[in-house]
Amino acid sequence: MQERNIPADIERELTKIEEKEQVRILLAVESGSRAWGFASPDSDYDVRFVYMRRPADYLRLEEQKDVIEWQLDEVLDMNGWDLRKALIHFHRGNATLFEWSNSPIVYRRTELWEQIYGEARGCFSRKAAVCHYYGTARSTYMGYLQEEEVKYKKYFYALRPLLACRYIEQYGSMPPVPFGELLKQDMPPQLRREIECLLERKKVTEEKDRNPQIPAIREFIAQELERQKALGDALEDDRRRDWEGLNSLFRRILQTEGL
Repeated sequence: MQERNIPADIERELTKIEEKEQVRILLAVESGSRAWGFASPDSDYDVRFVYMRRPADYLRLEEQKDVIEWQLDEVLDMNGWDLRKALIHFHRGNATLFEWSNSPIVYRRTELWEQIYGEARGCFSRKAAVCHYYGTARSTYMGYLQEEEVKYKKYFYALRPLLACRYIEQYGSMPPVPFGELLKQDMPPQLRREIECLLERKKVTEEKDRNPQIPAIREFIAQELERQKALGDALEDDRRRDWEGLNSLFRRILQTEGL
């Protein structure tokens, strides 16, 4: 049996979305464990995209749908946000959007998106990002890492956001998307060895498999959650207040871009 060509399938689905929804896809990337660098053999493909409707559609009085939920099965998980929604969330310092913009696995990225991100990157907020990553790590820890046996992928869903918080704490900028880049930060050698061993096991372990807790990693997560909670609370609210840059960009796009 011929092996499935997933990138070709994704490209074909993106084209179908444009044709059916009458939109233009500006950015399409991988956003899940494959982008982070710790996919399991049975991991699906988490495709996220930002699209633009016809300029006239943004002048309609009735409420417009601002998401496209295209496909969700055992292989492909595809959904996207409208450009207006994306710009509003950039203004709020939405860390997920910054991750999409910096994903190492890109299916589509237009010149227009480069202009958009050039303006939007100034909206990065340390406080918003730390609060986002802390919340993600805490919900994973409390919901999935309390029993004696756990799914090893859940360790990474706590470790990665906590290491992202540490990166923001040290550099004050958006952390890299790949987990391997975050692992370059200083940490106790024993902890690093445990994480690297876990990473290798994760790559050959089915996502549903449950295994015994790893005390050193669980303890680090618990301690780091306390520390990052204090850090997030102490950070000043540095979210962008001015809308003019994004408003000017949006108006310019509507005036000059067509489908």
